[in-house]
Amino acid sequence: MALVGRYNSLQVVKHTNFGLYLDGGSDGEILLPNRYIPKDIPSEDEDWLNVFVYLDSDDKLIATTEKPKVQVGEFASLKVVEINSIGVFLDWGLPKDLLLPYSEEKRQLTAGDYCVVHAYLDKRTRRITATARLDRYLDKTPASYSVGQEVDLLVVEATDMGFKAIINNKHWGLIHKNEIFKFMRSGMREKGFIKELRADGKISLSLQPVGQDAASSLSSKILARLRESNGTLAVSDKSDPALISSLFGVSKGNFKKAIGSLYKEGKIIIHADRIELT
Repeated sequence: MALVGRYNSLQVVKHTNFGLYLDGGSDGEILLPNRYIPKDIPSEDEDWLNVFVYLDSDDKLIATTEKPKVQVGEFASLKVVEINSIGVFLDWGLPKDLLLPYSEEKRQLTAGDYCVVHAYLDKRTRRITATARLDRYLDKTPASYSVGQEVDLLVVEATDMGFKAIINNKHWGLIHKNEIFKFMRSGMREKGFIKELRADGKISLSLQPVGQDAASSLSSKILARLRESNGTLAVSDKSDPALISSLFGVSKGNFKKAIGSLYKEGKIIIHADRIELT
């Protein structure tokens, strides 16, 4: 049986004028239309192809080598392309748009909006469906992170305290306002770090490394950039936070601490508009 809404490695069993038929096990043969066939595939019926399997407009299984923006079991920010009596339709990178039923909306959407959704398989119809009600698909497994661990984040929504984000496709976390040093919005994907594992189970996040190792790493990065730039960089403790973020990916506060330490160690000189190697 093929995994609908996921990538499958399926064997070619038949070549036809309109495409290849792949062995879908108990689902029978699955068509890969000509427009999705890789150019370098041989003519023998023994090849295996990595394809994405979903239901076409006639609810028949079909394979594609195109890459969807989300698979079943994953989260993604998708654009609303149409709204009609059936529901909300989202662009997920395939010809047949992804349905977000009205019952699965969290807020009213209009065409052009972006919405973070989870893709799941309807058990009755086997149709890939989206939901904006994310809580039921998160925090189902115990968190086993460690402070300082690097993680993948999907930013979901702004709150009074900061931004809620999904950690590694599994858990909720919060990026507090004092950890945000650049523009952020719902749908952004970021590298983050575990800052705190609270006793109540909530997880605090940082957009930059934490702890002493992080400070040492930033200092080394600053020195390396100085050497690459003939000993001078046009950035200082009075520079715009956006410039510091673009150069080093850290907040202005952490940058000031790092150059302050380097200055005390006698490794750099700090000017109003630049820093220099001693």
